[in-house]
Amino acid sequence: MGLIEQLFSVMFGSGRNVLRDTAEVFRPNAEAQAQREHSRQAAALQQFAHEFHAPQRGWFDRFMDALNRLPRPALALGTLGLFVAAMVDPVWFGARMTGLALVPEPLWWLLGAIVSFYFGARHQAKGQDFQRDLATRIATTMPEVTRQVDALEREPVRKRDIQTDGNAALEDWAAQRKAG
Repeated sequence: MGLIEQLFSVMFGSGRNVLRDTAEVFRPNAEAQAQREHSRQAAALQQFAHEFHAPQRGWFDRFMDALNRLPRPALALGTLGLFVAAMVDPVWFGARMTGLALVPEPLWWLLGAIVSFYFGARHQAKGQDFQRDLATRIATTMPEVTRQVDALEREPVRKRDIQTDGNAALEDWAAQRKAG
């Protein structure tokens, strides 16, 4: 066995690559780094998918959700349509508004109650969902926040000298800060 062959067997033999192992101490293996990045990105995407995953719902639930989205756009577009109708055919518009003026006041109160309850219930449901989500997020993040605040409170507060550069307002403020 020659000297060069023994040298190569020491460096590359026994299934190990001494040069590669030594180089990886100073520079990460590009292939392994790419695999770690891929795993990290896949985990982040999986977390996002889990966070935004909505449970499967039936056709009736989807239909009701679509139906619940109609009143606000219908009211807004209907109001714009009234303005257009007033400009296109004022006589027709006037006749319709006269008809609305003849509606008894209790019916207006009933309409107002129905609309208020609809939007109020929707607002309450959305508000409760928001509060539930907020409570969940606070419960999961509060221990970490508490730990960080405790760490900040344990650090001593250092009063630093402030460079005023001849600024009279800063000099007054720095003097008050040192005195207080």
